[in-house]
Amino acid sequence: MQALLQTIATMALPTDAQRIFHGRGGMYPGSEQWALDAFPPVWVLTSFGPVTEDALATIGAALTARWQQLAPDQPLNWVFQSRHEGLADTRLMAGNVPQPHVVSEQGARFRVHVLKGQNHGLFLDMAEGRRWVREHVASRPGLKVLNLFAYTCAFSVVALQAGAAQVLNLDMSDGALTIGKQNHALNGVTDGASFLPHDIFKTWGKITRVGPYDLVIVDPPSYQKGSFVATKDYARLMRRLPDLLKPGGHALLCLNAPELGPVNTNCAMLI
Repeated sequence: MQALLQTIATMALPTDAQRIFHGRGGMYPGSEQWALDAFPPVWVLTSFGPVTEDALATIGAALTARWQQLAPDQPLNWVFQSRHEGLADTRLMAGNVPQPHVVSEQGARFRVHVLKGQNHGLFLDMAEGRRWVREHVASRPGLKVLNLFAYTCAFSVVALQAGAAQVLNLDMSDGALTIGKQNHALNGVTDGASFLPHDIFKTWGKITRVGPYDLVIVDPPSYQKGSFVATKDYARLMRRLPDLLKPGGHALLCLNAPELGPVNTNCAMLI
């Protein structure tokens, strides 16, 4: 936990939404369970392991001390979420959360919900992926994009802002896609966006008929009951990927599942 406390003590005042501390990345031995995110004006601390009330109090004191240095005239707003043993418990620890809660990232705006559910509407650890999509599409305007496991469609918003002609967003959750539509409207990029609230494998024929695509984005959950299990379905998807791509097309392949380890992840991507 010491690395997290040191990060808090030296962090700057964020304006954009961003990951402040990424313990799950393995760069800070002993702090793998922790993540700290800024969804201005709210901090979100997440623990992927058991945590004591004393540890929470120590982190809360560190946040309070740093906030008094950064913004002494503003209230500290922070949320804690425990993600241990498949359960998610979320608590408002101090302050308030705006409703609606809209954050920005590299000129794009997104609706988030940090007190509801395991996921908050924008995956901050995928910021570099969105940056790559923005730069890739901007260098090749007019691309046709397939955004699989689209969730709230942040990749789609970025691609259309950068000059994509079409983006097909597919996700099982109609509710997530509804927020995705709101995100497109927030950014004035509704033209060219389409949405399919379906299971990927059950809708494969329609996806391929609408294709092929210049860019396919694959950022699935590690486990989605009744739909996608990364340990078996990622390899299955990789085998079908060539059917979706135009000659010379590109794919952004992601899998946020550190519990699988690099060997299992790489095997799934290379089969």
